[in-house]
Amino acid sequence: MSDTPDTGYQVLARKYRPATFADLIGQEAMVRTLKNAFEADRIAQAFIMTGIRGTGKTTTARIISKGMNCIGPDGNGKPTTDPCGVCEHCVAIAEGRHVDVMEMDAASRTGVGDIREIIDSVHYRAASARYKIYIIDEVHMLSNSAFNALLKTLEEPPAHVKFIFATTEIRKVPVTVLSRCQRFDLRRIEPEVMIDHLKSIAAKENAAIAEDALALITRAAEGSVRDAMSLLDQAISHGAGETTADQVRAMLGLADRGRVLDLFDMIMSGDAAGALNELSSQYADGADPMAVLRDLAEITHWVSVIKITPEAAEDPTVSPDERARGLSMGEKLPMRVLTRMWQMLLKAIEEVAQAPNAMMAAEMAIIRLTHVSTLPSPEELVRKLQDTPPPPLPGPGAPSPAPAPQGTTAYASTPAPNGGGGGGPVAALAQAPESALARYAQFDQVVELIRKNRDIKLLVEVETTLRLVSYSPGRIEFEPTENAPRDLAARLGQSLQSWTGARWAVSVTNSGGGTTIAEVQDADRLALVAEATEHPLVQAVLLAFPKAKITEIRTPEALAKAAAADALPEVEDEWDPFEED
Repeated sequence: MSDTPDTGYQVLARKYRPATFADLIGQEAMVRTLKNAFEADRIAQAFIMTGIRGTGKTTTARIISKGMNCIGPDGNGKPTTDPCGVCEHCVAIAEGRHVDVMEMDAASRTGVGDIREIIDSVHYRAASARYKIYIIDEVHMLSNSAFNALLKTLEEPPAHVKFIFATTEIRKVPVTVLSRCQRFDLRRIEPEVMIDHLKSIAAKENAAIAEDALALITRAAEGSVRDAMSLLDQAISHGAGETTADQVRAMLGLADRGRVLDLFDMIMSGDAAGALNELSSQYADGADPMAVLRDLAEITHWVSVIKITPEAAEDPTVSPDERARGLSMGEKLPMRVLTRMWQMLLKAIEEVAQAPNAMMAAEMAIIRLTHVSTLPSPEELVRKLQDTPPPPLPGPGAPSPAPAPQGTTAYASTPAPNGGGGGGPVAALAQAPESALARYAQFDQVVELIRKNRDIKLLVEVETTLRLVSYSPGRIEFEPTENAPRDLAARLGQSLQSWTGARWAVSVTNSGGGTTIAEVQDADRLALVAEATEHPLVQAVLLAFPKAKITEIRTPEALAKAAAADALPEVEDEWDPFEED
């Protein structure tokens, strides 16, 4: 009977856990630095390992612990980066039972009391090893008071004490702690390195697994060796004979990459029916709706990157056919379309995560994406709208003067004063009354004069309460609305005289007026909204976003008027502000 106890099946991540620095993959820079430090006998008092999950932070801490305390097969060895693995210290540390190498999980022991236990024990020498080593995993989880209690000991630890910290959140570790540690950043494992590593493990396990299946596992692991090993373990269990990519895809809940590219093509071409059928087909084959949307987001990101840097398509986890399709998409699709797709997919993923029925939410997201994908960019939309001129803005007409009807009350402005010092912002007093009035052949020009002189109160009253009966330069006849001020005619006549230097006759009548400017503008606006709503581009927007509303329409004429109103009035050449009266 064997003295070795039967430990049963051991998962691959533990079975092939690195025992020496030579076993670590993808961390050559860190290994080289540590070897130089050990050879020069310049071993730091504290180390901190940072990186994503599964890159070997805790494993590296244990290897360093073995290297510091290794005494070699003959018992006379010194600290080394190549621990023998057979001496009593190497064996005890590998089995996690060495009395002088203490591991603490800061995620479960975060308080200052736990740290005080360490502080109280550091003064005692190691029981049997060369160094007493404290390994604190997820050190960023310690409380502020725990970090503060640790600082003094960390700054001046006894010569026989070493600290090794590990964390996935280096930004949460106080700078005061970081400055007292030698830091090592463990990198994500590159896809090529990961695939080779998985191949070697599969060979050792006598497991046949397809190359494209290893690529799927590598992509899903996202640079984490532990995740890749766990997925490989699971994939080998799924496979009967050779594990195929389809089996791994089903295991991961993924859709076929080529089919996701087909779905992406249908969305970008606006084929809503085809995209929904493809999504339903993938769902029936076992694909998770959330995974499909995430794949679409990943493809959107990938195409965007290779559009800028085509060499990024040379990814070992991507098949040659996928690579060719990605490059083709990058050439055809504008960056604005891709960035819009990316943002909408992020929103869709969030909605699917919260929806009571993931498939229904995914279908609604696909419908929205297909309708929006064919919309033009803002520049193209503006260009198309500019190429289709809107109908001209109708304004109040300029009917010929007619005799005032019965019941007319007339108001006339006072004669223009003589002498210097008169006049308003528009310097026209020097002109003859006839030439001054000739500039206002239509009532629209009178309204524009009010706007230029920034009399907002008068402008609003004229546009909303004045129903024009007749107009000629120097003479205005109107019917007031119920809300019109009683002194509107008098103030209008006085203001026009002040701005033009000519006499204006403004009279009020009880009937015969047309629509107000505001009513005309509102009718025009409604007409423009109706016309805009009929435009196919706007219909596409409203179909994609049912709650959207047209809040404002700006015509080229309106934009030109707004720009002119904002400009300062021109000063005539002959006017000199320093000329004496």
